[in-house]
Amino acid sequence: MSAQGNSADGRHDVVVIGAGVAGLVAARACARLGLSVLVVEASDAAGGCVGPTEIAGLSLDTGAEGFATRNDAVATLLGELGLGGDIVDPNPAGAWLRLPALHGNGALTVPMPKLSLLGIPGSPLASDVVAAIGWKAAIRAYLDRLRPVLTIGTEKNLGELVEKRMGSAVLDRLVAPISGGVYSADPRMLEVDAVAPGLNAAFTRAGSLSGAVSLLKTEAKPGAGVRGIRGGMHRLVDALLAELAHYGAEVRLGARAVGLREEPNGSWLVSAESTRAESADTESASAEGAAESVALQIAARAVIVATPSTAALGLLADARPDWDEAAGDWAAGSSVEIVTLVLDAPALDSAPRGTGVLVGAGTPGTTAKALTHSTAKWAWLAEAAGPGRHVVRLSYGRIGEVNPSAALGDDELTALALRDASAILGVELDVTQLVGSARTPWRDALSHAALGQKDRVAALRARLEEEPTLAVTGSWLGGTGLASVIPDATEAAGGIRRHFVHL
Repeated sequence: MSAQGNSADGRHDVVVIGAGVAGLVAARACARLGLSVLVVEASDAAGGCVGPTEIAGLSLDTGAEGFATRNDAVATLLGELGLGGDIVDPNPAGAWLRLPALHGNGALTVPMPKLSLLGIPGSPLASDVVAAIGWKAAIRAYLDRLRPVLTIGTEKNLGELVEKRMGSAVLDRLVAPISGGVYSADPRMLEVDAVAPGLNAAFTRAGSLSGAVSLLKTEAKPGAGVRGIRGGMHRLVDALLAELAHYGAEVRLGARAVGLREEPNGSWLVSAESTRAESADTESASAEGAAESVALQIAARAVIVATPSTAALGLLADARPDWDEAAGDWAAGSSVEIVTLVLDAPALDSAPRGTGVLVGAGTPGTTAKALTHSTAKWAWLAEAAGPGRHVVRLSYGRIGEVNPSAALGDDELTALALRDASAILGVELDVTQLVGSARTPWRDALSHAALGQKDRVAALRARLEEEPTLAVTGSWLGGTGLASVIPDATEAAGGIRRHFVHL
């Protein structure tokens, strides 16, 4: 139904638009300073890409299952929230690759090369590399060690760099499956410095791409590159919400921001539409309440936009129509869908494909781009599931392609996921073993690593420096994964906090 009228809020110090992890972290930073904080979220749940789903009595992650350890940002936050003691390491068994067969028809499933970075091998003639790409391609890749470095530290395109130095087989069979699984994108669409910071510099130092990988792997801090939380990453969201409540911040779900403008007095007005009765003015809400669409006008001294890219850019264009160069030619987001299956399948007890499999594009008989064997990856989940019961997650959708899951109904998609899981894991699985399933779509996944994105982000951030009471954060700006999202959200909130401190 259409709006019944306007519901005016009292003015808040800070309004955060979006209750994903970025928005919650930014709101927490402001609330801890004693500021009045309101978070508005379009959906009916907080957390964004970090959230739970209940299947067969198990509380499972719908999005991120873990976090990268390339910095201490996530672990530090978890410690502050009282979750530090629940940080766990994954099974070190490693992942596999499923690729088109080297010769003839069919598919090949092999362990992922151990000494590699984004699939780029540090030892091109290693047996696990040869198994994936064949001897001829491995020898071609080894030529990287003999070729001079003609472009010093200036390579931008990941795909072009890999193909130039090591050949198309390394690009298509080793690097592309990983870039597709992690960034939903072809490596030719990704920027080197965004996906592999330090690689260009190491390339210059080592004199070869494979040498650069070996150098970076040697210098990497010991321990797992990914960690998780016992009970699931969604516990992070629960802890953030609890702390926001402790500091008196309000999180209003079901309220979609549709406009943002600056008032003559320098404050901001956020226009939102709510379908939740508790958010509406009692005089304008109907007896049913939740069936009505109520327009809200929310005043704030400062605003932090923490929504996905499309919504954020729309709000910024509304607030600052003159920012043409900052709100211009942004890459299109991708459609990604996660299918979670809970199976009674004792044949999977041996974890036949380690912790998961990344799938090369065009691999016969496989539609999914990746599979995670969650009960093989996380010991706590295997304990919770019990003997013979397994959780596997399959991912569908790549940038520039129609997502094959989008047109399928729930039963059709579950059937496809079962067929894919059978092919990928090498174990026959059918509907009689299915205990439960769920699908989780992400419709606006814009990669921070896309070519040209770094320059677009820099232009937008330069504009935002002129706005002490307006900040923007999110993975499309800060980078993929919580290890990027949390520092970016903290920095965004830092600018707002400094404004209030210096008043």
